[in-house]
Amino acid sequence: MAKSMTGYGRATAQSETFDITAEIKAVNHRYFELSVKVPRGYSFLEERISSFLKQKISRGKIEVYISIINLGESDTVIEINKEYTDAYVKALGELAESYALEPRFPVMSVAQNSEVFKITKKQIDEDAVSEEVIDVLSQAVDNFINMRMVEGQRLCDDVISRIKLIEGFVGFVEEKSPQSVKLYRERLEAKIKELIGEVQIDEQRILTETAIYADKVAVAEETVRLRSHLKQVEELLEKDEPIGRKLDFIVQEMNREANTTGSKSQDIEITNAVVEIKAEIEKIREQIQNLE
Repeated sequence: MAKSMTGYGRATAQSETFDITAEIKAVNHRYFELSVKVPRGYSFLEERISSFLKQKISRGKIEVYISIINLGESDTVIEINKEYTDAYVKALGELAESYALEPRFPVMSVAQNSEVFKITKKQIDEDAVSEEVIDVLSQAVDNFINMRMVEGQRLCDDVISRIKLIEGFVGFVEEKSPQSVKLYRERLEAKIKELIGEVQIDEQRILTETAIYADKVAVAEETVRLRSHLKQVEELLEKDEPIGRKLDFIVQEMNREANTTGSKSQDIEITNAVVEIKAEIEKIREQIQNLE
């Protein structure tokens, strides 16, 4: 069954080293558009996340948020820059002695000098971190896809119900169209008799005029193609693959056939039926914009 492009998924996991949370959400979009937000220092994850998601999702505007809390030793190492600090404190002592200042150096006043400490980051095992993050993200994606499937089922059910309505209106048009030709002939004969009285009517001319009219208003080809398009939509909705773009094209063709049918109609009831058909096609078009 087709999936919606709208969805949300979340998963968390904790190991000896990390507490990881992954969130993914998406809305409809014509193409695959991805935005990934990871903590500072973990930008190497972005490409790996992108490659993973492209295997799972074909369309949609997707946002991914990754939270990583280090539960092990801090990945930041702070050391005293001893050589510099020795020289710094010595210089402070000389300053106090030279200018008769109070020779006391509170720790915080010394520590305010950024050169006193050497701050370095431990080397991150990118492969190990990536594996843990992708494992959690995979769970979030499963939840995300399940939500998409549920929403997709709802959209498909709505489209199917509208297809049935359209089929009913198409059936009415197919039944009514020949009747309109018969009524045209009867009105034509009545008009001629009104004009020429009891003079014998040229039957051949009546047949010719009726045939011209019948050809002009014939919509059999259009309704056959419209039914074929409706069948194609139903078949696509059953497929477990991206179908949004195909459906968009078919709906355009459905609208084309409906417009042609309406332009040929000279019967108010057929015209009204075509208006209803076009209204349902538009509702289908709106719904399939949300299908992957």
